[in-house]
Amino acid sequence: MPSICLYLHAHQPLRLRNFSIFNIGKNHSYFDEERNRAYLERIVRKSYLVTNKILLDLIKDTKGKFKVSFSITGILLEQLEKDFPAVIKSFQDLIRTGCVELLSETYYHSLTYLYSKEEFKEQVKLHREKIKKLFNYAPQIFRNTELMFNNEMAKFIEKMGYQGILAEGADHILGWRSPNFLYRVKGAEKIKVLLRNYRLSDDISFRFSNRNWSEWPLTAEKYISWINQINGHGQVVNLFMDYETFGEHQWEETGIFEFLKSLPYRVLENPNNNFKTPREVVKLFKPVGELDFPNIISWADTERDLSAWLGNKMQQASLRKIYSLETAVKKSKDPLLIEDWRRLQTADHFYYMCTKWFADGDVHKYFNPYESPYDAFITFMNIFNDLKMRLNPKEA
Repeated sequence: MPSICLYLHAHQPLRLRNFSIFNIGKNHSYFDEERNRAYLERIVRKSYLVTNKILLDLIKDTKGKFKVSFSITGILLEQLEKDFPAVIKSFQDLIRTGCVELLSETYYHSLTYLYSKEEFKEQVKLHREKIKKLFNYAPQIFRNTELMFNNEMAKFIEKMGYQGILAEGADHILGWRSPNFLYRVKGAEKIKVLLRNYRLSDDISFRFSNRNWSEWPLTAEKYISWINQINGHGQVVNLFMDYETFGEHQWEETGIFEFLKSLPYRVLENPNNNFKTPREVVKLFKPVGELDFPNIISWADTERDLSAWLGNKMQQASLRKIYSLETAVKKSKDPLLIEDWRRLQTADHFYYMCTKWFADGDVHKYFNPYESPYDAFITFMNIFNDLKMRLNPKEA
């Protein structure tokens, strides 16, 4: 049986407050602190604290045979430090077991790689510093925002010293090949890519509570039988999903926690079965071949591309404008202005402007504070104009 690599991504943005044209030049408070805290309090209560306790118990009860990996955005860690320090402690308790790996990413969950490689490197550095400060940990594996990935990116991350990188196991890239192996990437000699098995991952993260799904209800026994079918046809099954899957996307009433509690024991019933972290996978397995990622892919929506953030002119314009301020913002040496500029890069702001409402509609509505994508765009642009005015107060 292949190894199982369970990776969970934890992120919550700082959503913008209702910022009208009449606020421009008068109020520089951009973020809805009350709403953000309320959203996060619900997620902490329903998901983070409950799931962290379950994971810690599983590690202890299996004597370290169960392993899990996380990436946690800097923007979320800030909020947890400020308002929910018990969650930080619960992550620290997990990491101290030695059975939990932390991954690197951009601090602000941004699309900065597409617009500024220098800013990208700065945000990765900021994230590493935060992880070191809170958890005394130095990540060796990288995941970019929303699993954005292509050949060029793999080479860039390789030069930054990372041993491995996560990506989506997209069918149009793999063709006849399986996501259940390690691969090299065209143009990058050393770094190894771990591909998400999106079918098995989405069975948990999206389909678990769908009573119209032909496989509902999903039990741990049934799920392991599917994984067992890969035996002899793969090195590792990469189960990558949002951490909020447990308790928020899939509520406790669906049985998701009982499924999580049972899964490791069903896996470990066979002594040949195991869990591994991405770093262990990279060290243990050799790539079976080379893949070509000429265009950027992601793990989002049915298209597995960037259209969730760059699919319309509103998104394209607002992204272009915020990054156009980079030189002036950094030249100002104003820490508050720089921080606001970086927080405005968070990918969620542009996700809320998405106008794709067919198969992916429900996904885009998750904790969305806006009535429409156009409201999201107007709010963002009002804030952008205020930020720009702070750079040039004489023009106010």
